[in-house]
Amino acid sequence: MTHTPLPGAERIARPLHVGGPDAPWHRVREDMDRHGNAVVHTTWGEWLPTAVADPALRPLLGRDWARYRRTEDATTRYRFAASRLATKYTAAAALRIAPAGIDLAYKAGGRPYLRGLDQIDVSLTHTEDLIAVGISRDGRIGVDSEPAGRRMDYDLLQGQVLTPAERADLAPLPPRERAAELLCLWTLKEAYTKALGQGMRLGFTKFGFGAGNGGLRAPDGSPAAEDEWAFVTHRVLGGRYLLSVARQDAGLHSSPDTAAHTMFDEGFMEAVAELLD
Repeated sequence: MTHTPLPGAERIARPLHVGGPDAPWHRVREDMDRHGNAVVHTTWGEWLPTAVADPALRPLLGRDWARYRRTEDATTRYRFAASRLATKYTAAAALRIAPAGIDLAYKAGGRPYLRGLDQIDVSLTHTEDLIAVGISRDGRIGVDSEPAGRRMDYDLLQGQVLTPAERADLAPLPPRERAAELLCLWTLKEAYTKALGQGMRLGFTKFGFGAGNGGLRAPDGSPAAEDEWAFVTHRVLGGRYLLSVARQDAGLHSSPDTAAHTMFDEGFMEAVAELLD
């Protein structure tokens, strides 16, 4: 869980710290080439100069510009801009195009997706000053984060978060270690349900993770998946946050090429052509 890598963790790229628009974005492309996915983390403050003073902010935000403008609280507005900029720059680096060329849209429930790029999956999480983005070309991806020092009441939450098998695994642990494992499991479950597009609509007691490196489990502790899913949790920003990633390998390995001009959905391009006629 917190200290032991879960099965398949090596198939998930290690989180990269990106400090704003001038970050070494080539490392995202390298991770996409090597792993089929990339994960970045940053802070909203590192994007504040762009959100405040960049004259190109409007084209960068695209369809999110209207929401940005009508958000009255300045802190909320700039955090919103930072999270969308981080997402667009990450996707742009992976697809080898300009950030303003990314058309970020949202599914029911708020999950972001890239219009016209059906094979690419993207996930966004933010908590306090942390922003993290996951992107994958091989299947679904989900990311979730929490402050590493967040206190979770084990007695109050165990019935809402843990399967019977997980409760049996955690019960013998000292209280502090048990609470830390609960927090780790919470972020892993959030990441997995985000990847599935379910969020918390999928009850956390309906699936679990085995002790040590047991991987995805049914409520009774029996294996629930083979090699399709991989999971990992990292501490980032000096250990202040837990960042968990769930990544599906859907067997979409026909081409390692993620250049945007080879990835656009044909139906989307036909619709664009009709609009231009």
